[in-house]
Amino acid sequence: MSILRRLSKLMNGPSDAPLQTKEDEKLAAAALMVEVASHDGEISRVEREHIMRLLQDKMDLNEAEALELFVDALATQDDSNHILGFTRKIKDHFDEAGREKIIELLWEVVFADGEEDAYESNLLRRVAGLLYVSDKTSGMIRKKVIARRQAN
Repeated sequence: MSILRRLSKLMNGPSDAPLQTKEDEKLAAAALMVEVASHDGEISRVEREHIMRLLQDKMDLNEAEALELFVDALATQDDSNHILGFTRKIKDHFDEAGREKIIELLWEVVFADGEEDAYESNLLRRVAGLLYVSDKTSGMIRKKVIARRQAN
């Protein structure tokens, strides 16, 4: 099944339907990463490369799989309701640790270009709230990402 079909099934299925595979989690996370990166009006080369690295390193994808997932996530970004759908599915089907891991990936994207853009961080705060991740926890995750980036 193509990623776009899985996305459609994920987004259009009943809200109490379980996410079927780790692929569903990867797809939801990738789409949110693309949304965060594009929220300032564009996805820079640095942000694209960073998302690709995150997809490969954190989600165990090879380069071709990461590229396919990234391209398909880009294709979904035009749907204005997808953030609410993705966050609802994630909130309903992932435990607190899983939701916090997604927030960490999103903060990685925010800082991919070395800057914390106000639009991106505002979106991330909204997404964290929709995922029931507290401001305090999101802030700690943000600081963890900053510290990791400064150490590299």
